[in-house]
Amino acid sequence: MRLSIIILNWNGRSMIEQFLPSVVKYSPEAEIVVADNASTDESSKFLSDNYPTVRQIILDCNYGFAEGYNRAIAQVNSEYILLLNNDVEVTDGWLDPLLTYMDANINVAACQPKLLCHWEKDSFEYAGACGGYIDLLGYPYCRGRIFDTVEQDFGQYDTTTKVTWATGAALLIRNSVFREVGGLDKRFFAHQEEIDLCWRLRARGYDIVCIPDSVVFHFGGGTLKKDNPQKTYLNFRNNLFLLYKNLPMHRLWWVMSIRTVLDAMAAMVFLLKGKRGDAAAIWKAHKDFQIKKKGFKEDRLQNLQKQKVSTQKILSRHCILFQYYALSRKTFNQLPKFQ
Repeated sequence: MRLSIIILNWNGRSMIEQFLPSVVKYSPEAEIVVADNASTDESSKFLSDNYPTVRQIILDCNYGFAEGYNRAIAQVNSEYILLLNNDVEVTDGWLDPLLTYMDANINVAACQPKLLCHWEKDSFEYAGACGGYIDLLGYPYCRGRIFDTVEQDFGQYDTTTKVTWATGAALLIRNSVFREVGGLDKRFFAHQEEIDLCWRLRARGYDIVCIPDSVVFHFGGGTLKKDNPQKTYLNFRNNLFLLYKNLPMHRLWWVMSIRTVLDAMAAMVFLLKGKRGDAAAIWKAHKDFQIKKKGFKEDRLQNLQKQKVSTQKILSRHCILFQYYALSRKTFNQLPKFQ
């Protein structure tokens, strides 16, 4: 099998009903797999009754995004695997540009399509827009989205471009390379695990690409809403995991020092806005990071030993907070060039 599209699901029957039809219609060349994280909403029965040709992998509990995909991918032998959120609507011909580019560029490990917003289709979608980057302090941002500023799509990012990370909402990756680098880190559970994976890929010499000739529409927030404190917790904690696992020591100490101060300021802003749950989530994220970081030491050493590309060539040289808040550069095209 050349390609398997794997859709991870947890109690997302309504999303499957709405979005799976487009995947089935416009992906005739692919095996379609739904991996279910022990849903209780009869998602599996709905699939059996309405989509008998869709392969189901039933997991015994909710393993989260990272480990759920790891366990599903372990049961798939296709050359390429495509991780696709259950709330993504795909379009006619969406797979052709991705597969053609990957076939022609052997050093590209993974790619993503252009991600547009399902409910505002002339705008980029928050989760991945047109490809992601990481600034010198570890903050992720995208072509088309910086913090909460999401751009309209005027074709300004319609060039195929190497990026630092590709969104897990629609991520095409070589199966062999996914296994080579150890897959997704299950300790992240959900959020930023694809950024960690892509950082490892980039550090080991592989390229990541956004191919905007392929277009999909992402609903977003199907599992955790944006204003959910649990989402705040996972994003802050996992970003600390990300930095600890991948930054060399000469950068780690000062980045972590600055981030501790900035994250404390973010918690204070949440408090001033009356969002006590989000403020508490940041403090809990830092506490849990300190408790659990010892468990990442071996992975950190392995990542640094296998590094072929310097961190300077992976991270942007600017501080996105300074660019955004001090210089009012709200869009990707206003930022200094990546390198």
